[in-house]
Amino acid sequence: MLDINFIRENPQTLKIALALRGSAIDIDALLALDERRRRELVQEEDLRAVRNRVSKEIGLMKDKAAREAKIAEMRVLGEQLDGLTEQVRQTSAELQARLLEIPNIPDPSTPKGADDSENVTVKQVGELRVFDFEPKAHWDFAPALGILNFERGVKLSGSRFYVLSGDGSRLQRALIAFMLDLRRRQGYTEQYLPYMVRMVNFEGAGQLPKFADNIYRDHEEDYGWVTTAEVPLTNLHRDEILTEEQLPLLYTAHTPCFRREKVAAGKDVRGIKRGHQFDKVEMYIYCKPEESADFLKKMTADAEETCTLLGIPYRVRQLCSGDLGFGSQITYDIELWAPGQQEWLEVSSCSNVGDFQARRANLRYRKAENGKVQYVHTLNGSGLGLPRTLIAVMENYQQADGSIVIPEVLRPYMGGQSLIC
Repeated sequence: MLDINFIRENPQTLKIALALRGSAIDIDALLALDERRRRELVQEEDLRAVRNRVSKEIGLMKDKAAREAKIAEMRVLGEQLDGLTEQVRQTSAELQARLLEIPNIPDPSTPKGADDSENVTVKQVGELRVFDFEPKAHWDFAPALGILNFERGVKLSGSRFYVLSGDGSRLQRALIAFMLDLRRRQGYTEQYLPYMVRMVNFEGAGQLPKFADNIYRDHEEDYGWVTTAEVPLTNLHRDEILTEEQLPLLYTAHTPCFRREKVAAGKDVRGIKRGHQFDKVEMYIYCKPEESADFLKKMTADAEETCTLLGIPYRVRQLCSGDLGFGSQITYDIELWAPGQQEWLEVSSCSNVGDFQARRANLRYRKAENGKVQYVHTLNGSGLGLPRTLIAVMENYQQADGSIVIPEVLRPYMGGQSLIC
């Protein structure tokens, strides 16, 4: 969430930033609402002051009739004050709701652009494998190995669900364990998190109200199934004041992720690239504002190391202003090459959010030198996302006979097994 003082003082800057994002939010209407709220607050305080002053006067009055008359006046004033207090509450709630709808401001280094076609490739690492046969997409050879079953997934849960079996489920589990161990070596502290959290956590992480339709909910208990571990990780320290000595905090966690997102007919309908349930290892950092730019470099490098160790070609792309996530100021996507699909698959988005989530979740720290309390900066990134990483492993390591060579870095997690056949 943006600081209302910033919006008041920099309306034109915000309008330009929102235009770069393609956002049509009416900042003038928001400022008019803010002005109305401030007027109502002044009126409320004036009435409250009158009531307090007259109440003291009533206590000193000797004339009973005059005293009763003044008390009657105060009853009327009290009703006016109650009505004004309720109006302030409603206006404040409306203003808060509108503030929650405003996306973050792009970092000055974010390229200008309307959509993903204008994202910028920063680098590409690794040579694309040259096959001596026509590489297949995972949906063509993985079912034949008995490790991937689409029909049973549909039988159990409907479209965009699948079942991994035998070495398929073991390979995914190996990837998760490998990535968690790598994150720990890189300095992150592993967390085991609830897969269901109260809805206030989604608001703190910036998922509400914008992505309300994507969240699977238990309305009776006010729970939501996590769309990403970013949601609980953001809220681990909600409403806390950390000490400067506690920062930075680097967290990692594996969770399944559940999303109701609707996909356009005919788009990404084959394979396991997009589904309502998937697994992901997340990276999350709380830090001091002056350190967040460096931590974005670290987080991106940490995600890249995963690709390097897996031995799969990847590229890094900086998102343009029109493709940024709702809460992000600057984002680098990491994409793995999938030769069977002839496609780059996004497996990580590493983002510096600044104090955007911190304001929503009230995440603060106290500076050691002067005791001043200010908001932390937060960063998030996939490290990495499944099943797209699984797809890249299967398609890059496929053999002519339909088998899959297991990357060396994963073999210890599969009991030394080197081949799926």
